[in-house]
Amino acid sequence: MLIRPLLLLIAALPAATAAELAFRDGEKLTYRVSWVIVPGAGEITVNAVRADGRSDTPRLVVTTTTTTRRLARMLLPFDAEETCVFDLTNGHLLSLRETSVQREKRTETAVTFDHERREATYSGPKSAGKPQLLRMPDGEPTDLIMGLLQTRTWNLAPGGSREALVLFANDFYELTVHHAGTEEVRTPLGTFRTAVLEPRMERTPPKGMFKRGSTVRVWIADDPRRLPVKFEVEFKIGKGTAVLESYTPPTATKSHAPDPRP
Repeated sequence: MLIRPLLLLIAALPAATAAELAFRDGEKLTYRVSWVIVPGAGEITVNAVRADGRSDTPRLVVTTTTTTRRLARMLLPFDAEETCVFDLTNGHLLSLRETSVQREKRTETAVTFDHERREATYSGPKSAGKPQLLRMPDGEPTDLIMGLLQTRTWNLAPGGSREALVLFANDFYELTVHHAGTEEVRTPLGTFRTAVLEPRMERTPPKGMFKRGSTVRVWIADDPRRLPVKFEVEFKIGKGTAVLESYTPPTATKSHAPDPRP
C-alpha cells in the first residue's frame, strides 16, 4: 500500500532569502490527495503563523498536517504533523520536527540547522537513538513540501531551471528544478493556467526515489498569488496527486504563535 509513502513525500525543496519565503503570516492551503484509483485518499493542510515571544529574531512557523481518510483510512490509518521554523530576517530554515502515527506505531524526527557551520543535527529512526551530524551541501535546505511551495516565488521562464537542496530523512538531495511546460489545471477553486515544474537529480548520481525512476511535479498558477495548485508523485506502479481545494490568504493583522523551541 503506497498511500503512506505518497503522503510522506508530499508532506515530507530551494534557495531562499527573506523576501523569498513561500508563505506569509496567516496563509493556509488545504489539499485533497488521491492515490491511483482511490479518490480522497488523504488530506494535507499547510498553515503559516508568525511566532514572536522569547526570541529576538522574528520567526515564521509553518505547520503541515497529513492524514488518510475515508477508505484509505480504513486500510491504513495514518496521521502526521511537521513544524518548520524559519528566520524571517534571512529566510533560513532553523529547525523541523515531525511526528507521525501509523496505526499504533509512533515515529518522531527532529532536525536543527547550523548555517554558519553548514551542518545539520538529525535525530530520528535512522540515527540509532543518538543525534547524527550531517554535512550540508551548498544551498538553502528544506524538506520536499516546503521546497515545492517555495517555487511559487521563483517565476522561472519556460525552459529555465534552478537548483534546490532537499532533506529526505537524514540525507540531502541536490536537485535541479526545471520549467517543463504550461498546462491548465482544474481545481475546486477554479481553472488555472499553470507552469509545470519538475525537480530532477542531475548534479549528483540519482539515489532514493529518483534512482528508482520516480518523478515529482508541481503546478504553479500563473497569476499574482502564484498558488501551488497541484502536486504529483509518480512511481512505477502508480501515481498520487494532491489538488488544492481551499485557500486562506495572508492576514493583514499581526498574529502570534507560541515560540516552538522547548
